Amino acid sequence: MRWVKVPAKSQQRHHSDDEVLRLIDLYQQDDQDEEVHAALLARYSDLVEALARKFSRGRPIHDDLVQVGMIGLLAALRRFDKEFGRSFESFAVPTIIGEIKRFIRDKTWSVHVPRRIKELGPKIKKAVEELTTELQRSPRIDEIAARLEVSEEEVLETLEMGKSYQALSVDSSIEADQEGSTVTLLDLVGNQENGYDSVDQKLILEKAFAVLTDRERSILECAYYRNMSQKETGELLGISQMHVSRLQRRALQKLREAIKVEPNEVFSKD
Repeated sequence: MRWVKVPAKSQQRHHSDDEVLRLIDLYQQDDQDEEVHAALLARYSDLVEALARKFSRGRPIHDDLVQVGMIGLLAALRRFDKEFGRSFESFAVPTIIGEIKRFIRDKTWSVHVPRRIKELGPKIKKAVEELTTELQRSPRIDEIAARLEVSEEEVLETLEMGKSYQALSVDSSIEADQEGSTVTLLDLVGNQENGYDSVDQKLILEKAFAVLTDRERSILECAYYRNMSQKETGELLGISQMHVSRLQRRALQKLREAIKVEPNEVFSKD
C-alpha cells in the first residue's frame, strides 16, 4: 500500500490563500474573465449568504441583500491590495456589510423619510439599550436626547417615523373577533361617501332659508321644486307676475348673502 502524506492544516491554508491572491490578481487585471469571476463568487457566496442572513432575519428582503452583498464583494475584489498584509476576508466583510446596511437604510422604508431620521434610528436603539442597562428601567425621551445630544423633538420624530419602516399589505389578514374570524386590512378601509357633501349642502340651505319670508319661500318652491312659471306662481299666490319676479330676485339675493357666511357660523345660529 502506498501512503500519501497529507499537508498540515497550516500548509493547506497557505496554499488556499495563495490561490485566492492569484485569482484576485487575475480578476483585477481582467474583470471580464468569466472563469475567474465564477471561481471567486463560488468561493465567497457562503460568506455573503451568511452576512445577508444576519441582517434579513427571516424578512422577505433576504434575496435582495444577497444581491447587494455580491456587489460589495465585487467592489472589495477590485480594491483589495495584498501589500497591506491583511487577509481578503478581513477586508471584504466590512465592505459587504456596508453595502447591505446602505441598502437597508435607503431602500427598505415604506415611505420616504429624511436621511437624518434613517441615521438617527439605529443610534436611538443603541442608546435605549445602553440606558436600560445603566438605569435598570426604560429611559425617558429627555434622557435619550441628552445621551445623543439631539432635541427631544428629533427623538420623538424618529420614533414615530420608524413605524413607516415596513408597511403591511392591504391583503394582510387580521383577527376580527374572539372566535378567530379574520378580515383583510382592505375590508376595513372605507370608501369616500359623496352623500356627506349633499347633507352638508342641505343643512346650509335649511339654515339659509330661515332668512326668507313665507311668501319668498313659496315663490322659490314653485320656481325650483315645482317648475312653475312666474305667471303660474302669481296666479297661485294671487299676485302679479311682476311682483313674483321682484320677490324672487330679492329672495335669491338673501340666500346668496346668507350662504356667503362660513358654514360653522350658519350652524351656530340656532
